[in-house]
Amino acid sequence: MAWLYIAIAAIAEVCWIYSLKYMEFKKLLGTSIIKIVTTREGLLLLLPVALYIVFGLINIVFFSKAMQTLPASLAFAIWMAISLVGVKLTDVLVFKESLSYLNLFFLLLILTGIIGIKLS
Repeated sequence: MAWLYIAIAAIAEVCWIYSLKYMEFKKLLGTSIIKIVTTREGLLLLLPVALYIVFGLINIVFFSKAMQTLPASLAFAIWMAISLVGVKLTDVLVFKESLSYLNLFFLLLILTGIIGIKLS
């Protein structure tokens, strides 16, 4: 069950990272609270902040559940590796960023490391 918790936490981490990408603090701070909660534009400014909080909490809850049964170093290494691969895949598949053979090679090394850690 701990491995499922790690996977959920890693997916939440990837979503959390992209919520940061879309936050516009300067616009949000310069907008009145009334406008934020009553207009479409205001709600769109608030959405990344809300997602940041939600995905951050999901990440913390599931990562802490995984750490109850896994050693911290193992849990952290696997969570971070899955998150890193997830961010790169999202960049390539969603945001159409390039993926070089060198990028692919190093991602495969990370995945090999994850498998090695899990098997040992």
